[in-house]
Amino acid sequence: MTTILECAWPADRSAEALVALARSRGWPIRDARLPHTDDVAHAAGWLGIEAEPVETAYEDVDELVATMAPALVEVPGKGLLAIAKSTKKKCEVLLPGGKRAQVSAEAVREILCAKIEEQRAPLADRVLEEAGVPAVRRPRAKRALLGRMLALTRVRGTTLVRLPPSASFLAQVKNARLGSRAGAIIFAHASRYVLLALGWWLVGRAALEGKTDAGLLAGWALVLVTQVPFALYAAYAQGLAAIDAGALLKRRLLAGGLALERDEVRAEGAGRLLGRVLEADAVESLALGAGFMAATGLVELLVAMAVLLVGIASIVTGLVLVIWTVLTILLCLRYARRRAQWTDARLAMTHDLVERMVGHRTRLAQQSPSRWHEGEDDLLSSYLDSATRLDRLTARLWAGLPRGWLVVALASLVPFFASGKADAPKLAVAVGATLLAYRALRKVLVALSSAAGAGVAWEKAKPLFDAAKDTPLPATAEPPPSPREGALRLEAAGVTYRYRSGGEPVLRGCSLRIDEGDRVLLEGRSGSGKSTLATILCGLREPNGGLVLVGGLDRKTLGLAGFRRHVAAAPQFHDNFVLGSTLAFNLLFGRCWPPRQEDVEAAEKVCRDLGLGPLLDRMPSGLQTQVGETGWQLSHGERSRVYLARAILQGARVLVLDESFGALDPPTLELAMNRVLQEKAAVVVIAHP
Repeated sequence: MTTILECAWPADRSAEALVALARSRGWPIRDARLPHTDDVAHAAGWLGIEAEPVETAYEDVDELVATMAPALVEVPGKGLLAIAKSTKKKCEVLLPGGKRAQVSAEAVREILCAKIEEQRAPLADRVLEEAGVPAVRRPRAKRALLGRMLALTRVRGTTLVRLPPSASFLAQVKNARLGSRAGAIIFAHASRYVLLALGWWLVGRAALEGKTDAGLLAGWALVLVTQVPFALYAAYAQGLAAIDAGALLKRRLLAGGLALERDEVRAEGAGRLLGRVLEADAVESLALGAGFMAATGLVELLVAMAVLLVGIASIVTGLVLVIWTVLTILLCLRYARRRAQWTDARLAMTHDLVERMVGHRTRLAQQSPSRWHEGEDDLLSSYLDSATRLDRLTARLWAGLPRGWLVVALASLVPFFASGKADAPKLAVAVGATLLAYRALRKVLVALSSAAGAGVAWEKAKPLFDAAKDTPLPATAEPPPSPREGALRLEAAGVTYRYRSGGEPVLRGCSLRIDEGDRVLLEGRSGSGKSTLATILCGLREPNGGLVLVGGLDRKTLGLAGFRRHVAAAPQFHDNFVLGSTLAFNLLFGRCWPPRQEDVEAAEKVCRDLGLGPLLDRMPSGLQTQVGETGWQLSHGERSRVYLARAILQGARVLVLDESFGALDPPTLELAMNRVLQEKAAVVVIAHP
């Protein structure tokens, strides 16, 4: 195999390595000037792909190497290794000249682990020597010992290369090879049913001809046994396809949910958003189930139709089967309309319930008990009416269509049976095909009803799916230069903003300049646009007019992530949240995650500086204590200081604090203000006069 050093790309050609990996997978890439940069993340964003640095525990490195492709691996002092394929034993890498080479997976592992292993290797050698381990067994023993010593040590240096969630979903499906898997599933099912028909043909022929030949029985047994591997493979392939397709869909919906604008989320309300999330989950389960069932049902229908052509009433029964299939489709379209009405009524109840739960404390304090249940009866009545009509139609579909086919198809065979002149084998074939079509119709009915449910659910989840398309690409091929220390300036020039097209501007011609180290107090009456300006300054909103620059660069040039590295904010209390995780995560997810030890120490110091020391001392696990609605309960003032600490810990050079001190008593306010004023960053404090 080729050595690692011969395969490395220079760091300044990382964009070319990314292009090579993308083309090896057939991914669409941005047709534009190739960036010459060693910033892998920016180059990937420019090309329209995703490069995510990952780290893993030392004990999991072998699994990472086996499943990492496509990926870039850092080769210290040499550059990057472009891995196109990887298994437990070997990896296929792309060379700078366009060729491919094979390297051992063990060599890639050594590249990743060399730095952390060499720190403990002398100690391991000394332990093995003192233990008297024979030289021939020492390498294996040393690896096992290092594995125990370094088990939880984090290993860095790997960048996974993927299609972003915003990429064409068809391209993502193609990349996951779901099309070929679907073809394999259909082939396996088709082969199974052909073998099934062949087996029954052998048995029927032996019975009708009065033959008990051992060869026929052996052939029948062989056919039955041959079906087993096809059935097992179909089930295995369906499981893999369901997992991969579900992962793609969930990833896209999650990206879409995170890409929603804050005003869209607020306008939807918690209840409607929860309804969309619930329906998004239904899309996966119903659509995948419908797809697999439709595939098997279609195969069975085609096999039944082929068998019917051999029967005694091939034309008549075949025509009836076609008519019955069309009738099934039409009734399922009606079922889809009823299902949509039922879903709307159910989601209206969900929205009403969630909104009432969110406002429960306010209702208890301010609303008369006699009005607590207003509107509930109307929602229940609407839901009951739609559910009743849906259930009636469902019962008719399930009870009438498959059984109706049996009655009509068998009735078409009565004249041939009554004549007494019918060929017995052909009559038996026709009856068998009728029963096979009965089972196929049941499967098609299940598939169509599931597809109808998936279609209705898709209409609700589609806004989340579409929102993922809006991920912006970097505006320049090369990363923008970072503002120099001491030279940062946040400027707003002629900023205008309105919440809706044609509405009255909330901000009109607003201009300001904030230099490094400035302390700015922004006061104004409620509704004057202070918070709106704050969201524009920290990049949460784009102004309708004017410019917002950081060090002379706008948000499009810096990119959203780059802009937010320079400007951090603690929004108003109702726009800020404690997530259901550890306090450490709530403090550091804007800085880095998973954190280094120095990050955790910095978080604890900031908390104690803000007067949260007694809270940390009361918590059983300190910063690792679960907080949020289901964990440790924080007071209003404690939450405010957690939000403030989160903003400080981001290390931005401009800090925008929107009403961050309103919930604090005077001694705590003085403590928090003194801590904020220690920051080198420019500070903008928004408050009421």
